[in-house]
Amino acid sequence: MAKEKKRIGGAPMKLNYKRTVYVGFAFFLICTFWQAYDTIIPKILTDKYGMNQANSGIIMALDNILALFMLPLFGAISDRHFRKSGRRTPFIMVGTIVAVVLLVALSFVDNMQLKNISDVSAIDDPAALERLYDAEKDEKLLMPDPDPETGEQEFILAEKFPDKTAFTEIKSQVENAETKKMETNKDYTNYVVPARQHYAQRVTHNNPKTLILFIAVLLLLLIAMATFRSPAVALMPDVTIKPLRSKANAIINLMGTLGGALVLVLGIVFSTGAVKNSLMSYTTFFAIVAGIMLVCLLVFRLKVDEPRFVKEMEAESRKYGIDDGEESDGSDSRKLSSAERRSLLLILASVVLWFMGYNAVTSKYSVYATQVLARDYNTTLIIAQVTALIAFIPVGMLASKIGRKKTILIGIILLAGSFAIASSLRQNSSALLMNILFALAGIGWATINVNSFPMVVELSRGSDVGRYTGFYYTASMAAQTVTPYLSGLLMDKAGNMYPLFPYAAVFVALSAVTMLFVRHGDSKPIPAKTKLEAFDVGD
Repeated sequence: MAKEKKRIGGAPMKLNYKRTVYVGFAFFLICTFWQAYDTIIPKILTDKYGMNQANSGIIMALDNILALFMLPLFGAISDRHFRKSGRRTPFIMVGTIVAVVLLVALSFVDNMQLKNISDVSAIDDPAALERLYDAEKDEKLLMPDPDPETGEQEFILAEKFPDKTAFTEIKSQVENAETKKMETNKDYTNYVVPARQHYAQRVTHNNPKTLILFIAVLLLLLIAMATFRSPAVALMPDVTIKPLRSKANAIINLMGTLGGALVLVLGIVFSTGAVKNSLMSYTTFFAIVAGIMLVCLLVFRLKVDEPRFVKEMEAESRKYGIDDGEESDGSDSRKLSSAERRSLLLILASVVLWFMGYNAVTSKYSVYATQVLARDYNTTLIIAQVTALIAFIPVGMLASKIGRKKTILIGIILLAGSFAIASSLRQNSSALLMNILFALAGIGWATINVNSFPMVVELSRGSDVGRYTGFYYTASMAAQTVTPYLSGLLMDKAGNMYPLFPYAAVFVALSAVTMLFVRHGDSKPIPAKTKLEAFDVGD
């Protein structure tokens, strides 16, 4: 594999891409898990437990709450953990193995709940629909879309369908008279889905043991994942000399993006976004995700010799006269000027705001796509992922020419604009328009994500880098903790999921206001020596 070169005092410096890819398998498996978590868990909570959006948002925020204190904790613990296999590797090995076991176990608990609602869980089964009608006919229910004739969303099943047979004959899919293709039946999402979710909610309320067990296993799973994320991220700088860490970081993030994209492809294969599969068993799906994680772990363990890699990095650092520790002027930290401090706070405020918007969509979109758009969420998310991958290099090159701040503002315009237009999309909206909007959103997010983290650490000096990295992650995780609940509460108050994209667009747009006043943390607009140098990504 080709090796990129830099020179210090005439001596060539080479990034070992093969080694970096092997180290990146740890991040690959991490992102594989999180993509499955973000898309499947919200569907389980709403479809099988009947949770409203606010309560499901609280559950979805658990990982971010844990991350606020567990990521720095286990990062610090691994700093002081010296074993034969290295400082970071034991955490990655043990954490991954525990996580895959708990992931498969979680699917078994999910199957227990599916059994609890088995009387009404069969899709397109008249007998199951009849039992559902008898159980829910007198309940007040809410449609995801207002009635086009009356504008009302609240309905009573027996009043809407005085003839039970009309309800039991509703199919999840119908043939489009014009295209002759099968599409989601609007009556199914408007009447059958709310009735079944209300049924699941009552079953869960009467017998909460399964939900308690589900949350307990999920919590243990999230703890297992949190124990090795920081060690996995810290491994790259451990084995890479400082001048080459930007390019190595790009490879690591590319591996993570590919891991997430693989899960979305798997979702298409299993049709996890199809309405007809809203009550499917996820055991096979989770088992395959767990298998991918184990394969990545095996490659990592066979190819990554952490102690040897660290020694080689230290030797290279000495060879090129690079300080292996943090660059410092002799003091542990450097005080920021008042103007720099103001810029730092404004950058962190921007991070909070755009994560408030972006994470609201990522944590709720799988449910939104099913209930509002009646489409498979996997396809549109893959489009966003692919366009983000394509955009990374050009975005880095653009930032080197016009600066990070201006590049981020362009990304904010793209992301907020895409979300704003997407708020008008419904089931019958143009598929082409939807795909274009998600492509633009992917480019917008890549534009922001590539440049925001470097702006924060640009203000640091030497031994402060870790502390400023903590500032960035605290801001992003705090936003991701709050926004699933806040956006869910707003949707519950509205009685539908329509506020999701306007909510996201507003918060992303507000980040432009704070970013406009940033005066420090930008890069000097000098051209990168290679395309890969521009490919510097913050997670």
